[in-house]
Amino acid sequence: MALAVPGSAALSSAARAADADAAVNGGFESGLSPWTCTAGTTVTSPVHSGASALQATPQGSDNAQCAQTVSVRPNSQYTLAGWVRGSYVYLGASGTGTTDVSTWTQSAPDWQKLATTFTTGANTTKVTIYTHGWYGTGAYYADDVSLVGPGGGTTTQPPTVPTGLKTGTVTATSVALSWTPVTGATGYAVYRDGVKVASTNGTSATVSGLNPSTAYAFQVTATNDAGESARSATVTATTPARSDGGGSTQLPAHALVGYLHASFANGSGYTRMADVPDSWDVIDLAFGEPTSVTSGDIRFNRCPVSECPNVESDADFKAAIKAKQAAGKKVLISIGGQNGQVQLTTTAARDAFVSSVSKIIDQYGLDGLDIDFEGHSLSLNTGDTDFKNPTTPVIVNLISALKTLKAKYGTTFVLTMAPETFFVQNGYQFYGSGKWGGQDPRCGAYLPVIHALRDDLTLLHVQDYNSGPIMGLDNQYHSMGGADFHIAMTDMLLTGFPVAGDAGNVFPPLRPDQVAIGMPASVNAGNGYVAPAEVTKTLDCLTKKTNCGSYPTHGTWPALRGLMTWSVNWDRFAGWEFQRTFDSYFG
Repeated sequence: MALAVPGSAALSSAARAADADAAVNGGFESGLSPWTCTAGTTVTSPVHSGASALQATPQGSDNAQCAQTVSVRPNSQYTLAGWVRGSYVYLGASGTGTTDVSTWTQSAPDWQKLATTFTTGANTTKVTIYTHGWYGTGAYYADDVSLVGPGGGTTTQPPTVPTGLKTGTVTATSVALSWTPVTGATGYAVYRDGVKVASTNGTSATVSGLNPSTAYAFQVTATNDAGESARSATVTATTPARSDGGGSTQLPAHALVGYLHASFANGSGYTRMADVPDSWDVIDLAFGEPTSVTSGDIRFNRCPVSECPNVESDADFKAAIKAKQAAGKKVLISIGGQNGQVQLTTTAARDAFVSSVSKIIDQYGLDGLDIDFEGHSLSLNTGDTDFKNPTTPVIVNLISALKTLKAKYGTTFVLTMAPETFFVQNGYQFYGSGKWGGQDPRCGAYLPVIHALRDDLTLLHVQDYNSGPIMGLDNQYHSMGGADFHIAMTDMLLTGFPVAGDAGNVFPPLRPDQVAIGMPASVNAGNGYVAPAEVTKTLDCLTKKTNCGSYPTHGTWPALRGLMTWSVNWDRFAGWEFQRTFDSYFG
């Protein structure tokens, strides 16, 4: 018995000695490095120990996250701990390869310890640890963050070249790929025609955003801590022609899209359909609205004479629509807007939406539908974290309804969407309530709708206005007011981006002919107006890669479809400045 005790103690000490703190500068004594913080600084008071601590202040749509990526060993247990103070402070780990973890405190007026444990996956060699606050809750503090467990080993050789690369399902705009697993690989990179287009942790990927009737060449590499393998043997695939005839919507190569105030009056004045100049290629009738938020029953009521004294009769309105269509223009009903909240929470609401929207389209002989869901129309339920396979009823029912309408009206049906940046590009940082909960569930909520309908979508024109700062692919925040914001936001749509920072879950790029840039027509129309010179800079950068400024775009897209504005009425009020800028640029 006496001999056994020292032996046991020796083994226990050895086991503990093998553990190490993988977090670097967890006490923030050396500034913020290597932490990456969206809104953080070091302070000398208050501190838990040492001379410094982290102070970070959430603002707007930013929760002031600070994170670092550390090396770990596969199949190993780690304890993450840290001292925090403030309201709604979170501490967590992602990329564990098993179940990502987080812990939080609602209120810590003095230093409080947070701790959680996790076990890494069989192939996990890196995890990201983070702390963040919550929107609008004021500054929080963190200090003495540690990640204790087996020290992360270093790999000295890149993995071998992947083999067995083959194509699967090929559509007009996508190619599915798969390959054989590589021992020692922690990830894979997919190349299309020599350009890296996707990263994944698995052994399959679907490359989207392709053009119909086009040949492509694909390769894949394997990666780990030591680097990237050579590229695999090449496989080729040729996308077929679109089953719906492709360009059957017959938009011009570069289109000008505008909203026409058809159901209400404001300071811009009423504009009759017949008075809309020929420069406008797509005219969105604003707005069709629901009888109640969850009914799905959409009604389009034209502006009454009491509000719009110069409003035309229904007969003249319909005749003007036909005249526009005869001239090659498209006239759509836009559903939603700022005041038209639409939540298709049930299949009954979905069916009512299809029926009532069809009635409006048929009554006025319209070319299609614009979805302008704002506010709280779209949000994601807790646990709905995969934009490719949504489960939230309001999302699933909207996708189903739009597919039904597309099938009903066929190849000439024009489908457009006008989401706000919060629902699209903000998905680069945040998606729904997040894996650990607590985020705004509306973050990125348009992404599953856009993705599910990308083969049916005529145009996506995100509203680059009335927006808070949004992080671009350069991991810098961009704000309204200049070409830089429009360039960064549009580059994200045309390049694609990892959703919520997950490199294995990438929102694929849209085709440039599917993208128009949404801007206010004048200073009266909305926050974020830019002068004609800034519009020209934006178009130069995206279509010619000139005049770009500081933002590094990821391509050149001469086929960019064009511009959208709120609104035709406000542009008329401002002397048609926006229209003239478009005409002078595209001729």
